[in-house]
Amino acid sequence: MESRCENCIIRQFNALRAASTEELKKVSDSKVTKKVKRGEALFEEGEKLNGVFCVRDGVSKLSKLSANGKNQIVRLASKGEVMGQRSVIVEEPTNLSAIAVSDMEVCYIPKESIVNTLHKNPDFTFEALRLMSHDLKEADDVIVNMSQKTVKQRVAEAFLYLKSNFGVDNGGFLLVRLSREDIANVVGTATESAIRIISEFKKLGYIKTSGKKISIINERKLQDLVQGF
Repeated sequence: MESRCENCIIRQFNALRAASTEELKKVSDSKVTKKVKRGEALFEEGEKLNGVFCVRDGVSKLSKLSANGKNQIVRLASKGEVMGQRSVIVEEPTNLSAIAVSDMEVCYIPKESIVNTLHKNPDFTFEALRLMSHDLKEADDVIVNMSQKTVKQRVAEAFLYLKSNFGVDNGGFLLVRLSREDIANVVGTATESAIRIISEFKKLGYIKTSGKKISIINERKLQDLVQGF
């Protein structure tokens, strides 16, 4: 029963909160729940999607391949977020790839269920547009950060973002564990530069590490760095 859309609390985080009970039942009858292992792709850039992915658990990175062959991570999608809806709505190949950065559980909802609800329910359409507008704002923020902030500021901001949005474990380490390469791809720098900055932050006492795990020790110092103090 918990996997039924009409009984799922996760829909409160996406446009499905505006769907009627009957619409939710139809979506639930058509969807498929999938397990995705860390490192597996949900979809690849340039792929034509025939449905969307609603995240029930876990985190995915959404990235775009640049002309020089380097991936730029645009954002992270977590519980409740829907991936692929822009591609489905405008009927274009997706411009991003989605790779699981942790083990995930997702609901795959066929295109027909989403399009039919868009045509029949203006409240659902408005919510979908509102959430896509939010994604566009985040993309704008990424562009501004890349052009106006130093690499150190972007790394510090990335750590603060991970803590604020995903939290920490019982040991105080960031719950979302990105590889050093992923951190570099988030902030738009070489992996070697990201490793060097992480080492510097560690020496300054801003963070501590244990293998791939990172814990923020002095959040105020990182915030001051982001603000340019």
